[in-house]
Amino acid sequence: MNSIATEVENPKVVSEADWLTARKKLLAKEKEFTRLRDELSRQRRELPWEKIRTNYVFDGSSGKEPLASLFDGRHQLIVYHFMLGPGWPQGCPSCSYIADHFDGLTIHLANRDTTLVVVSHAPIAEIEAFKKRMGWKFKWVSSFGNDFNYDYHVSFTKEEIGTGSVYYNYSHGKFPGEEAPGASVFFKEDDGNIFHTYSTYGRGLDILLGAYNFLDLTPKGRDEADMHPHAMAWVRHHDRYSQTYFADQKDQLASIKTLSGACCSGDNHS
Repeated sequence: MNSIATEVENPKVVSEADWLTARKKLLAKEKEFTRLRDELSRQRRELPWEKIRTNYVFDGSSGKEPLASLFDGRHQLIVYHFMLGPGWPQGCPSCSYIADHFDGLTIHLANRDTTLVVVSHAPIAEIEAFKKRMGWKFKWVSSFGNDFNYDYHVSFTKEEIGTGSVYYNYSHGKFPGEEAPGASVFFKEDDGNIFHTYSTYGRGLDILLGAYNFLDLTPKGRDEADMHPHAMAWVRHHDRYSQTYFADQKDQLASIKTLSGACCSGDNHS
C-alpha cells in the first residue's frame, strides 16, 4: 500500500520522428481540451446568482467576523470548505494537500479583486492549533457558531447520517462522515449585497490541486490505481511523510481510522 513503482511498465520507445508525430497528434487534443475548458469557464461565469439573506458571523483569530468582512475590501470571495470537525485531532489529509497550495496564491488572487478564505466547522482554537502545526498563513475562520456549513452541505448531523443518505454534491447518497470538502464563491456589490455564485464538491475540487496537474504531465501520472481504500490514501500532512518521502503504512492506517475514511477522495466523492 505504501510502495511506489520505480519503473513504467512496457513503455513504447520510438524514433524522434515518430515521437514528434505522436506528440503533435496529442497536442491537437490538448488544444481542443483547452478550448472546451475556456467555454466551460464562460458558462460558469454566466450562472445565475442567489442573494445571501443570512447574516453569518464567523469566529476568527481576532474575534467575530461577519461574512461581509471576509471579502477584505474586495468584490469576490472564494471559500474553501476544509474538513476539520469539532474535536478532530487534525484536519483531513486530502484537504491539507489542497491547502498546501494556498499561501502562494493569496497575493495573486488579491490583485484580481479576489479574497481566499478557509472555513471549517471546528472551534477556532482547534483550527488555530492545527494551522500553527502546519505552518500556514492564509485566513482561516470557524463556522462552529452558525449554520454556514450545513447550509452549504459540507457538514451533516448524526441524524442525517443515520438515515443512510445525505445531500452532497447536488444529490442524495451515502457519505462516510460528518464533514465534507467543497469550495464556494461569493460576490459583494458596492451597496453591501452579497450573492452566492458557485459551489463545487467532490472531483470538482480536483482543478485546485496544482500538484496533481504536475503529476499528470509525467509517465506514471498520479500512480493511484492500486491505492486503498480510496485513490488519495497515499496523501499525508506534509509533516507526516518519512525522510525518504514515502508514506508510512502504519501512519496511513491510523489516519484513515481517525477520520473514518471520510476524506476528499476522488473515488468516493465523484
